[in-house]
Amino acid sequence: MADLPLRRKILHTGLCALLLPLHSVAAQAPASTAASTAVTTSASASVSTAPGTPAWPAWEIFRTQFMQEGGRILSGAEGTGQTYSEAQAYALFFALVANDRPAFDKILAWTENNLCAGDMTAQLPAWLWGKRVDGSWDVMDSNPASDADVWMAYALGEAGRLWNERRYRALSSLLAARILREETADLPGLGRTLLPAPKGFTKGKNRWRLNPSYMPLQVMQWLAQTQPQPEWRALVHSSRDILIGASPKGFTPDWTLYDANKGFLPDTEGAEKGQGGYNAIRVYLWAGMLHPDAPDRQRVLDALAPMARLVREQGHPPETIDILSGKSSGVAASAFSAAMLPFLQAEKENTALQEQRTRIEARPIRTNAYYEQALGLFGMGWDEGFYQFSAAGQLQVRWQR
Repeated sequence: MADLPLRRKILHTGLCALLLPLHSVAAQAPASTAASTAVTTSASASVSTAPGTPAWPAWEIFRTQFMQEGGRILSGAEGTGQTYSEAQAYALFFALVANDRPAFDKILAWTENNLCAGDMTAQLPAWLWGKRVDGSWDVMDSNPASDADVWMAYALGEAGRLWNERRYRALSSLLAARILREETADLPGLGRTLLPAPKGFTKGKNRWRLNPSYMPLQVMQWLAQTQPQPEWRALVHSSRDILIGASPKGFTPDWTLYDANKGFLPDTEGAEKGQGGYNAIRVYLWAGMLHPDAPDRQRVLDALAPMARLVREQGHPPETIDILSGKSSGVAASAFSAAMLPFLQAEKENTALQEQRTRIEARPIRTNAYYEQALGLFGMGWDEGFYQFSAAGQLQVRWQR
């Protein structure tokens, strides 16, 4: 596994670089720009659109831009053609929201064949796949990433429910059990906690490096509700405590250190130097999408409220922010505005909410930047009513009536 600062630096280089197609990229699926009107969703409604009939124009554009015919998502920096397990997991979720089962199956098959050595029941997906020094294309970093793994388990489980497919549900359960065994640990004072990966995040006898954006509470709550292992309930509580404890001034860091004796500490030695930026933006996104009746929602929103006020005062999200002083730097890309839409709505910052919608219209999210587009699909897709989450974390999609 790559050194963590390098690992995330590589991933988010794609935010400011163009993704150039490789000579080996296969023809991509055609896009549709047909408009759709938002409607109310219901978790218990019957399917009104046959699986395989995409119901989300933004997903079709994303699929055309980043998905190879075989199901691989190009998510690396300019010219590298690399693929990260996070991108495969997000794409599974987006395909499910769009009711695009053919794409879902291709993404799943490529992930299992290339990131899981052909068997997702036997190992977690490798984090990074790409071109090796010897010119071959294969796994470059086999250490899994837990954010990808929990989203993948969630997408598979909900696909199994919504499309009535037992195989998806079985894969989800096996993946969840392996996450529990390999990517969690009992931390003094926190209990069972999700680690970023199986290896590389224990920093001495009593210190660990954690990522608050890796633990969306609706997904953790869903795992606690659907999986038989009682440890998932403890993971919900530790995830909540990390989100709040790592954000003492209302601003979340990209990475945090947890010390058994001292509690949460800024990760000043990491590449982000204790700042909140490209990782942390997802914390506000996940929090904003929590159902109004979700457990601990208000506690989390109250803890993060200073960020909503900052966006209102500045008129845009910051590119980075010092989590202790609250000093912000730079003007974030419009994708950050998209990620803020659910959060500002949840915080009842209606003026700021509309201002960010207008900002996105005036400065559209770059179509060739993978991570920016992923943030856009999450934030704008929720804001436009294509999906939402129930209090227990179940996915509610617009193609159901």
